[in-house]
Amino acid sequence: MDIESFYEQNEARRESAEFEFGSEWSDASDNEYELSWVEATGELYLMVEPDAVVNEDIFGDFYVQDEMISDLTVVIIGKSPSLAGLEDTLRGWEDAMLEENSLAWLYERFPPTA
Repeated sequence: MDIESFYEQNEARRESAEFEFGSEWSDASDNEYELSWVEATGELYLMVEPDAVVNEDIFGDFYVQDEMISDLTVVIIGKSPSLAGLEDTLRGWEDAMLEENSLAWLYERFPPTA
């Protein structure tokens, strides 16, 4: 689902504090993800951003084109009732995130459901 639909489905998400656990998670295809936890719902989610589009203006300056909200995809990967419990589960995430296909490490802690 896109990020706006994620917040629309449950307004508590929009009003809640969120805690980020890195924005350099990667999958086997080298896509990058941001990992966040929503305090009000206990949801841990990944957001994947599309590759940035870099444009050049008439003066030769480069700029990154803004992303469309609908291009920001969210996947809920698990739940944790408390930040302290989540921090225990994710201990070592800072180093793990920088490894190749770091989502594998993350999914060992939050296995996908069928």
